[in-house]
Amino acid sequence: MTEKFDAVDVIRTKRDGARLSDDQIDWVVDAYTRGVVAEEQMAALNMAIFLKGMDRSEISRWTQAMIDSGETMGFEALSRPTADKHSTGGVGDKITLPLAPLVASFGVAVPQLSGRGLGHTGGTLDKLEAIPGWQADVTNERLMEILEDPGCVICAAGAGLAPADKKIYALRDITATVDCIPLIASSIMSKKIAEGTASLVLDVKVGSGAFMKDINMARELASTMVELGKDHNVITTALLTDMSTPLGCKVGNALEVEESVEVLAGGGPADIVELTVALAREMLTAAGQPDADIEAALKDGRAMDTWKKMIRAQGGDPDAPLPVAPHTHDVIADADGYLTELDALAVGVASWRLGAGRARKEDPVQKTAGIELHAVRGDKVVKGQKLFTLHTETPERFDRALESLMPGVKIGPEAPEARGSVVLDRID
Repeated sequence: MTEKFDAVDVIRTKRDGARLSDDQIDWVVDAYTRGVVAEEQMAALNMAIFLKGMDRSEISRWTQAMIDSGETMGFEALSRPTADKHSTGGVGDKITLPLAPLVASFGVAVPQLSGRGLGHTGGTLDKLEAIPGWQADVTNERLMEILEDPGCVICAAGAGLAPADKKIYALRDITATVDCIPLIASSIMSKKIAEGTASLVLDVKVGSGAFMKDINMARELASTMVELGKDHNVITTALLTDMSTPLGCKVGNALEVEESVEVLAGGGPADIVELTVALAREMLTAAGQPDADIEAALKDGRAMDTWKKMIRAQGGDPDAPLPVAPHTHDVIADADGYLTELDALAVGVASWRLGAGRARKEDPVQKTAGIELHAVRGDKVVKGQKLFTLHTETPERFDRALESLMPGVKIGPEAPEARGSVVLDRID
């Protein structure tokens, strides 16, 4: 077969700052997926895109080409409207766990095709696998059954969705081209659009523990993804949310499940509840229920009932005790004052070093590892009180975890400026 283009010409076009034509984009993504375009050639093109950028129509076409590289799903056969959420990842970000059953309890189907953690950000599937018996893999047929009742599923995405993205992402990871807005936006949105949801809410994290440290970059990424959603007839909105300090008081797989269940029981930390309710409101508005009484569903047990059904539908026992780490280490306050700093990245890296995360995709994770926060930024503390408890199955990890954690913790004589809303901005 004679190829329509030559990879070197496509690379040169972008290297010289020109826009790629629709045909060039369609060809290069397809040819790379087929193995015709070599790894080093796609690496060079990624770097050219990183340095020269892409305009709106190029990003939209690149996204479509990645969708076209594999299969697509559809939920038209369901009796419920569909709504989905995607987070760009953070520390203590367990929001999917209470959010999916909360939204489903209003008759909306929530297909949460989720991933595993890498580095300091936790993966939703890793968290749920701390529940005895729970399985991440669900057939497409079973997925549709669960989406009818109880109405929500959190599972692994099939390999058939946007396979070009999987290949390109792996290459970006090893060629310093990950933090490139056109490539990030098309990576996230190609999978979400291929999944077939009618509406999508994006939780774009900003701050030290987030992928995007700068609010202007985060805003640009959110706007690009919202536009991509609209280009593909998916109702899309985005919230920019604070990730300068961890979400909630528990970081790590089983610990975060425990805290999610507290929220579903009508309690839990205020910031987790605030963000869960804000995202639920976006999802339910997009699905035609702007006036839903979301707080009531957390208080009256409806969301908890849906959670238990969802866990059982995937083989888990929602009433079984969660695993507990055999080794703990307490960090004690060495002075009176206020906790003026509790850096999200420091906590995330420490939790990862305790065994809660992985450095490579094939690494195992510890279900019980992580950090419990007994004080959060802004709290008054007294000398000798317990600030944090570190959990692990391998106590030799404590020293390295503390090396990461302690530079991100400061106690000062004056209270820091109060944290405002977790939601910093909304983009539609």
